[in-house]
Amino acid sequence: MGTKSSAIITDKILDLHYNGDVVAFPLYWYEENKNKQRSLFDEESDEDYIRRDGITDWILKEVRTRYGTKNITKEMIFYYVYGLLHSKDYRERFAADLKKSLPRIPIVESLDDFMEFYKAGKELADLHLNYETVAPYPDVIVHGDRQVPLTVKRDPATGGYIQAPVNDGAYDYFRVIDKMRFKSKNDKSTIIYNGNITIENIPQKAYEYIVNGKSAIEWIVERYAVTQDKKSLIKNDANDWAREHHKPRYILDLLLSVINVSVQSVDIVNNLPKLKFD
Repeated sequence: MGTKSSAIITDKILDLHYNGDVVAFPLYWYEENKNKQRSLFDEESDEDYIRRDGITDWILKEVRTRYGTKNITKEMIFYYVYGLLHSKDYRERFAADLKKSLPRIPIVESLDDFMEFYKAGKELADLHLNYETVAPYPDVIVHGDRQVPLTVKRDPATGGYIQAPVNDGAYDYFRVIDKMRFKSKNDKSTIIYNGNITIENIPQKAYEYIVNGKSAIEWIVERYAVTQDKKSLIKNDANDWAREHHKPRYILDLLLSVINVSVQSVDIVNNLPKLKFD
């Protein structure tokens, strides 16, 4: 991760091209269980894979010794790292190193600062893992928004019953026609969602939450569009997922959630303890 790359968390097992070329630091990792037949003294399970800790016993002992307490857990160290990787002091101080080598994680001097980084990392992780369910930012104004009347229908794909819109008009109303647009190049406080809906009063600081060189909001605007590959002429319609999952408001709700995730992330990062380097 350099100045344009980001610390991103996921609760899924990922490959090394999850977001470009990545380096993963897992809370747990899994080793194939090649010897399922247990001996008398074997404590392993007969599962196909054995879960191992990504945080080593050595660093746990080191941190506990440093602070003189046994209350620190491996999970706390994991979230401490996630919080510290968002530190502006850390990213600016080691910008050149992060472009070419693995991050080296300092252990801060005071237990209070460690706990602040841990709590911030945990809060950021909760936001970033559950970004789709975060409530809209309360000060944002959505003109043209409306609720979708739902009914219970049988899903032809599964045969089960689901909640779905009463009619197909909702999909047309919330559809991104071509792409979402900002009011102007210099005014991103307003997003024109489509001919029916406009989002106003987006705080400027929401755009300070950067994911790989671009704000999270701009990623949503760019990726949730209708595009066509020039060579194959294959059309990629971001609205298809919403229809397939019977959620006509999905793209709008996602954008509103990401605005709030961005604002909260910026506030958390701005309140991180200052780092001191020798």
